[in-house]
Amino acid sequence: MQAVRQAGDVEKFDEASHGIAGWPFGDFHKAPPLPQNLPNGNRWPLILVVVTGSASERGDAATLASVERQDYPNLRSHRVESGCLRIADVLEYEGAEFFFVIRSGDLLAPGALAALALHAALMGADVVAGLRVLFDRGVLAVDASAQSPGRMRPARALLASDIDLAVGGDCLWKRAAVVEAGGKGIEATDPMTDLWNRLSEQGAEFARIGRPVLLQRYPRGSLPSAYGSRSIVALTDTGYTAGAGIAHRRLAEALGLAHHRLTHVELRSESPAAAAEWTNSFPKTEAAIAAGGHDLVLAGNLHGATRSNDILGRLGASLPVAAVLHDLFPLTGRCAFPQSCALIASGCDARCPTPDHYPQLPPTRIAEVYARKRAVLEAPGGPMLLANSAWTAMAARHLAGNDAGVFEMDLAFPTGVFRPESKAVLRQRLGLPEDDVIVMFGAVIVDAPGKGFADLSVALKAIARPGIRFVAAGRLDDPSVFGLPDLIATGPIGDEARLAEWYGACDIYITASQTETLGQTPVEAGLCGTPTVAYRSCGLTTAVIDGVSGLLTPVRASDLVSSIERLIADPELRRNLGAWGRIALENRNSYAAAALRMHDILEVWLGPLPGTAGARIRFSPDLMRYFAFSADRYEGNAATLQVSSHPALRRLRRVKHRLMGRGQPFWLRRLIYLASLLSRLRTGSS
Repeated sequence: MQAVRQAGDVEKFDEASHGIAGWPFGDFHKAPPLPQNLPNGNRWPLILVVVTGSASERGDAATLASVERQDYPNLRSHRVESGCLRIADVLEYEGAEFFFVIRSGDLLAPGALAALALHAALMGADVVAGLRVLFDRGVLAVDASAQSPGRMRPARALLASDIDLAVGGDCLWKRAAVVEAGGKGIEATDPMTDLWNRLSEQGAEFARIGRPVLLQRYPRGSLPSAYGSRSIVALTDTGYTAGAGIAHRRLAEALGLAHHRLTHVELRSESPAAAAEWTNSFPKTEAAIAAGGHDLVLAGNLHGATRSNDILGRLGASLPVAAVLHDLFPLTGRCAFPQSCALIASGCDARCPTPDHYPQLPPTRIAEVYARKRAVLEAPGGPMLLANSAWTAMAARHLAGNDAGVFEMDLAFPTGVFRPESKAVLRQRLGLPEDDVIVMFGAVIVDAPGKGFADLSVALKAIARPGIRFVAAGRLDDPSVFGLPDLIATGPIGDEARLAEWYGACDIYITASQTETLGQTPVEAGLCGTPTVAYRSCGLTTAVIDGVSGLLTPVRASDLVSSIERLIADPELRRNLGAWGRIALENRNSYAAAALRMHDILEVWLGPLPGTAGARIRFSPDLMRYFAFSADRYEGNAATLQVSSHPALRRLRRVKHRLMGRGQPFWLRRLIYLASLLSRLRTGSS
């Protein structure tokens, strides 16, 4: 085994067309500097990068430069000549805890080793794989291992292309696991395949991250076989705006990048949102879906168009239906976040304490609708339930019964839009003070009771003092309700890129909500390098990785204050959480990660597509646009929310809240419904 020569003076190569902006020689987006240690306080593990192939091979200088520019603090590299790789020699390198094999001419993606090492530390995995980018004068494809997270399957269950590791692969290997599996005794001509099988026999644990780790040169026109695609209907009530709508759009986009064929359907095409309480069927929409030859309906956030699950039952009679639990509405009589409501255990009925809160339903109809929902969920071929967090999965099993088909999924986020940038530059751009500690909070409706308004107000007032500034992002009709001097109220921010700037400019993000099935804003903030303080409650226990992307506290306002004060006083901890969180959340919540998780779920639920067992999961080359280091980066969606309301409408809402509260009485809902019908009749006649 030969030591790799220093690559500080390697000649510039001409392969910038592989799609990474200027990599490895030009400028590219840099993530925050790595903290000195892992979140548990241990040092970053020593990784040995083994380069196979002759130094005279095309692209060797680029390979060495891609290793050198990893900015990983504990790295060694060695070269072995082609055909001479021996696992025993790799294992003899003193102190190495992990190793990575790469072929001369291939490239490590920016930040690959840190992403792999952090995931290995957090998950305790023996082998961690990432995305592979196939290139030859341009990106040909992006793909990932067909091995799902968990116990490793034997190599014979995978195609050869999936473990083409003798000449460079996409896996980080734990040395201790390899030694335990008898790696020192491997003498095969294809040692990595043999090693894979031995680890499988040992019950080794495999993990997968949703970001590129390897750029592999591949002859154009000879791509390995890939997994097939499905025809999927993305079904929503009123489209892709606001929280749940945004989440559903991003998930659909991720599946489209994985070559699935997406059809987008909105129920409002047949009925106005004001008619949701009185609408249970959508004959034109249902007929079109049933006749479309689709493989799956992916439904989410339907309560803006109907208060029942009936459409899911009817569609499920002819094709598989999955309901994404952006909230718990499909499982209750009418509410989206029942919290600890005692009525659900015996069945929702007219005793419901909040029938006038959205999604509203007359008390006399709640028992009937609840019974119909249960019938749909319990029927043969009932919808699969997709939970976006561990807490949501637990709640779904409790509310729908242990026999319900519940799978935990990962939501998708455009990690190239939500990315860290210089706080100084962002603050100058947004007109924010340079030296203050800035605390941000937000929601579609910032002061909504369901977002923990009462506790949030207490916490904000407790930490308010000179040098602390506050930013409220979202609809806030009356900024004075928080009683904070100089509160910066941005209003609704519909542009994802603009929202990312606000996250990145702030130091801390906080939420006092206890009604999130996940909580998208803490994930977005974490991807921008801003840590979150939140209650150890509901889906936030998944959205915020405690001690990695933020701090979780007991459900008391005083504890929320203590954790915020801790971060205010410790800028190094803020920086560390920002750096760890960015890496960990991109690994788990990128578009690729969400699509891979959906692939695993569909294989279990529907079975593999014919002829695709073991094939790699392939993505469009456009997937690269969704990562921060892409040369041609996706700039985000600019219309995720409705524009700010007219001042007169905001004043009217404030008066309504004072006189009638947050609820909407039945007579008012009926009046709005009749007005919407009249409007549609006029539009139709014209």
